[in-house]
Amino acid sequence: MSRTVTYCAFYVAEPFDPGALGAHAAKDFCYYNLLRSWKGSDSSFPFSDAHATTYSVRDGSDWEKTLKPRLRERMRSSKNMVLFLSTGTLNSRALREEMDYGMNDQGLPVIVVYPEYDTKEGLLSNGALKPKLKELWNNLPVFRDSLGKVPTLHVPMKKELIRSALVDADFMLATKTTSQVYRYG
Repeated sequence: MSRTVTYCAFYVAEPFDPGALGAHAAKDFCYYNLLRSWKGSDSSFPFSDAHATTYSVRDGSDWEKTLKPRLRERMRSSKNMVLFLSTGTLNSRALREEMDYGMNDQGLPVIVVYPEYDTKEGLLSNGALKPKLKELWNNLPVFRDSLGKVPTLHVPMKKELIRSALVDADFMLATKTTSQVYRYG
């Protein structure tokens, strides 16, 4: 099977709100939609959305029968993952499952996007990732505890840096680099 898409992981509240906005009201989902809009307005933007590869799921869908199998199917066709990690990200069942299956079962490299930062320098303190960013990892223990299993690239919410990350062969399953934490210097 050819792995050609990028899987995006983001927090949405549980239980899924069956109201008119549902997932669309979650901040992390809005960041994912921004990535999709970049692709929509710029066909050269190198984002191929794994979530567009299977039937869409609806708020209120059954977790075991519908959501989990579709998410896993999407990850099995993915070359990498994008994780939107913000101060609003919480350790939901879906996000735990996505990160565990993606990193620990599928071995997908992860591009971690910090939406509350817009420059690569903003992520750093004395040349290293800021402690404040590393504290966000604690919001998602399965991600934090799996960091040594796949390469992770940490970037701000900046279109050109995300573009570079999406085409970086070091962060694609077939050609991934050694498993450690990376950032653009």
